[in-house]
Amino acid sequence: MKKKPKIVFMGSPDFAVPTLRALEENGYDIRGVVTQPDRKRGRGRKPSPTPVKMEALKSGREVMQPVSVRSDDFREAIRRIAPDFLVVVAYGAILPPEILAIPSRGSLNAHASLLPKYRGPAPIQWAVINGETETGVTIMSMDKGLDTGDILLSLKTPIGPDDTSQTLHDRLADIGAEGMIRALAGMEQNHLVATPQDHLAATDAPLLKKEDGRMDWKKSARELETFIRGMTPWPGAFSFCDGKRFKIFKATPLNMDADMDMEMDMELPGPPGSIFIDLPDRLMVKTGDGALLLLEIQSESGKRLPVKTFLSGWNVGEGAIFI
Repeated sequence: MKKKPKIVFMGSPDFAVPTLRALEENGYDIRGVVTQPDRKRGRGRKPSPTPVKMEALKSGREVMQPVSVRSDDFREAIRRIAPDFLVVVAYGAILPPEILAIPSRGSLNAHASLLPKYRGPAPIQWAVINGETETGVTIMSMDKGLDTGDILLSLKTPIGPDDTSQTLHDRLADIGAEGMIRALAGMEQNHLVATPQDHLAATDAPLLKKEDGRMDWKKSARELETFIRGMTPWPGAFSFCDGKRFKIFKATPLNMDADMDMEMDMELPGPPGSIFIDLPDRLMVKTGDGALLLLEIQSESGKRLPVKTFLSGWNVGEGAIFI
């Protein structure tokens, strides 16, 4: 029986865990797991291990948590292992060329987009926000750039009308694990051909910050609907009314002609963001091109609720506006 290659795995968040599990289940010789240092999280600000660390410890794997991947100590530790492959999934730092050059067979990365589209740290969110109908995972041979390496394998999946960043994240994590196992097998058998990316077709997926979730009601209803799904669960789509913050989890563009018995050219009064209550259980907000029907919402100090339940306890005055 042919001996499986030696692997050093690098990853940190939940997205990377299915690939680590797949490597174990397929009998790869995992000589080390590298993940980010424990970070202070939660209200108690206690140091918390990454999901990859917790998964590795279950199997008794050696875990390395370098403060810097550019340190001499880390570089020497990888050299001593002398891996055949470095497998990287959402590690959280750009690896220097001297690390990428250590594995004898190559350094592979799983990226959650169909490269060269959506290079960067938030490809899943931006694909949903921008209304894409398809995305996937790319397995690439790593180079010194950010998601610029040659493509070894691409696996596609549709983005459904109800997909959020969370549902897509979970699906792509499993697809990435499958893709990595296929790519490693192809590399072992010399079946894969690396294809350079078309750098002129590249788009960016920049990191999202908490404040990026604020709704811009001047946009179209369709743009706002995909924005909400793309921002769920983090950083979360939100807006303010009367100085209070409201998180919006689910909405749908309103077909004014079909849903309100109005002529399509009839406009709701007021500026974008104007709030309208229609019947006892419908909350509409004017947008740049029509209206958005909110379906799930959370007040500043409350729980995530269906709009019908939310409205039973919300006293909003006439002329109220989301800003």
